Amino acid sequence: MDIGELLDRAGIAVRVSASSKRQALATAAEIAGRQLKLKPQVILDALLEREAQGSAGVGQGVAVPHARLEGLDRMCAVFLRLEQPIAFDAVDDRAVDLICVLLTPKHAGGEHLRALARVSRALRQSELREQLRQARSVDAVYALLASDTRSNAA
Repeated sequence: MDIGELLDRAGIAVRVSASSKRQALATAAEIAGRQLKLKPQVILDALLEREAQGSAGVGQGVAVPHARLEGLDRMCAVFLRLEQPIAFDAVDDRAVDLICVLLTPKHAGGEHLRALARVSRALRQSELREQLRQARSVDAVYALLASDTRSNAA
């Protein structure tokens, strides 16, 4: 499974203004709620609960928050590029400006972990991170994420 299969263009926002982790996650929850026909507050609560166990800030300005949700029948991703980096308690203490939220069904086992590893691996590539930061449109971001994971699937 690649990011292109998890991410819909409607799940991408490229000029997000957020001043805190909570505000960024709330924006992602709003976007995901529209896509998945779930209440944004339920999504936000699940993301915050998972964040309380340890930050999803993986370093290099990237965060991959994730949560398992009741009532979800498929995995879904939401990608945000923030206008200004925010504190996210990342492992390298760097502020975060690229956020890829991964939402999975409550009982997804190894599939959840594989998708999380896939997203994290893709976003560890410095060239991809820079291209995402420079991308001007939702379509450009989608093309970068979808094609990058396909080309690295081997």
